[in-house]
Amino acid sequence: MPYRRTPTIQARLDAQRDAVLHGAVELLAERGYAACSVAAVAERAGIAAGSVYRSFPSKAELVAELFRVVCGREVEAVRAAANLPVDLPDRVAAIIETFAGRALKSPRLAYALLAEPVDAAVDVERLVFRRAFRDVIAEQIAAGVASGRLPAQDPQLTAAALVGAVGEALVGPLADGGAPDDLIPALVSFALRALGGRNAADS
Repeated sequence: MPYRRTPTIQARLDAQRDAVLHGAVELLAERGYAACSVAAVAERAGIAAGSVYRSFPSKAELVAELFRVVCGREVEAVRAAANLPVDLPDRVAAIIETFAGRALKSPRLAYALLAEPVDAAVDVERLVFRRAFRDVIAEQIAAGVASGRLPAQDPQLTAAALVGAVGEALVGPLADGGAPDDLIPALVSFALRALGGRNAADS
């Protein structure tokens, strides 16, 4: 018969996995992807390096899961902004403000998520993240086009272009550790103009 873990053993393994991920998140936010070696993550989690491999067979798999966890939080925050009970332009503004604002509050972490060189497995997760963010914006664009609030356009294409533009605009400030005070308002204004909606400055 195949070996079956008891609930107690499984709970201990789950807790250890959570500790590994928590330690990896801390390291990623402090020093980026390059700092997330198995040895460093194990030390931060308070376990032996060999124990990390019980949950993650390789560093690439560990960091890929780390990206999924952290990016998932960012996507949920953006989705919450998209569901605010406000008018369409204000929802678009809230999406951009939420994404950019959270990035600028944790610049090292955001830079790791957006631009730091990574393994191929992590790049796959980065693409998933960008597509999820794109889809949130595309839903708002589609609703705007359907209601006549926005001119006819391909919601997915426009949203993908906005994700690329906003991400690129953030990379420099994130790498430098600072941003001009007007960066987020400028990004919101740019997004609304790109959509064909009212400029934030006109509100």
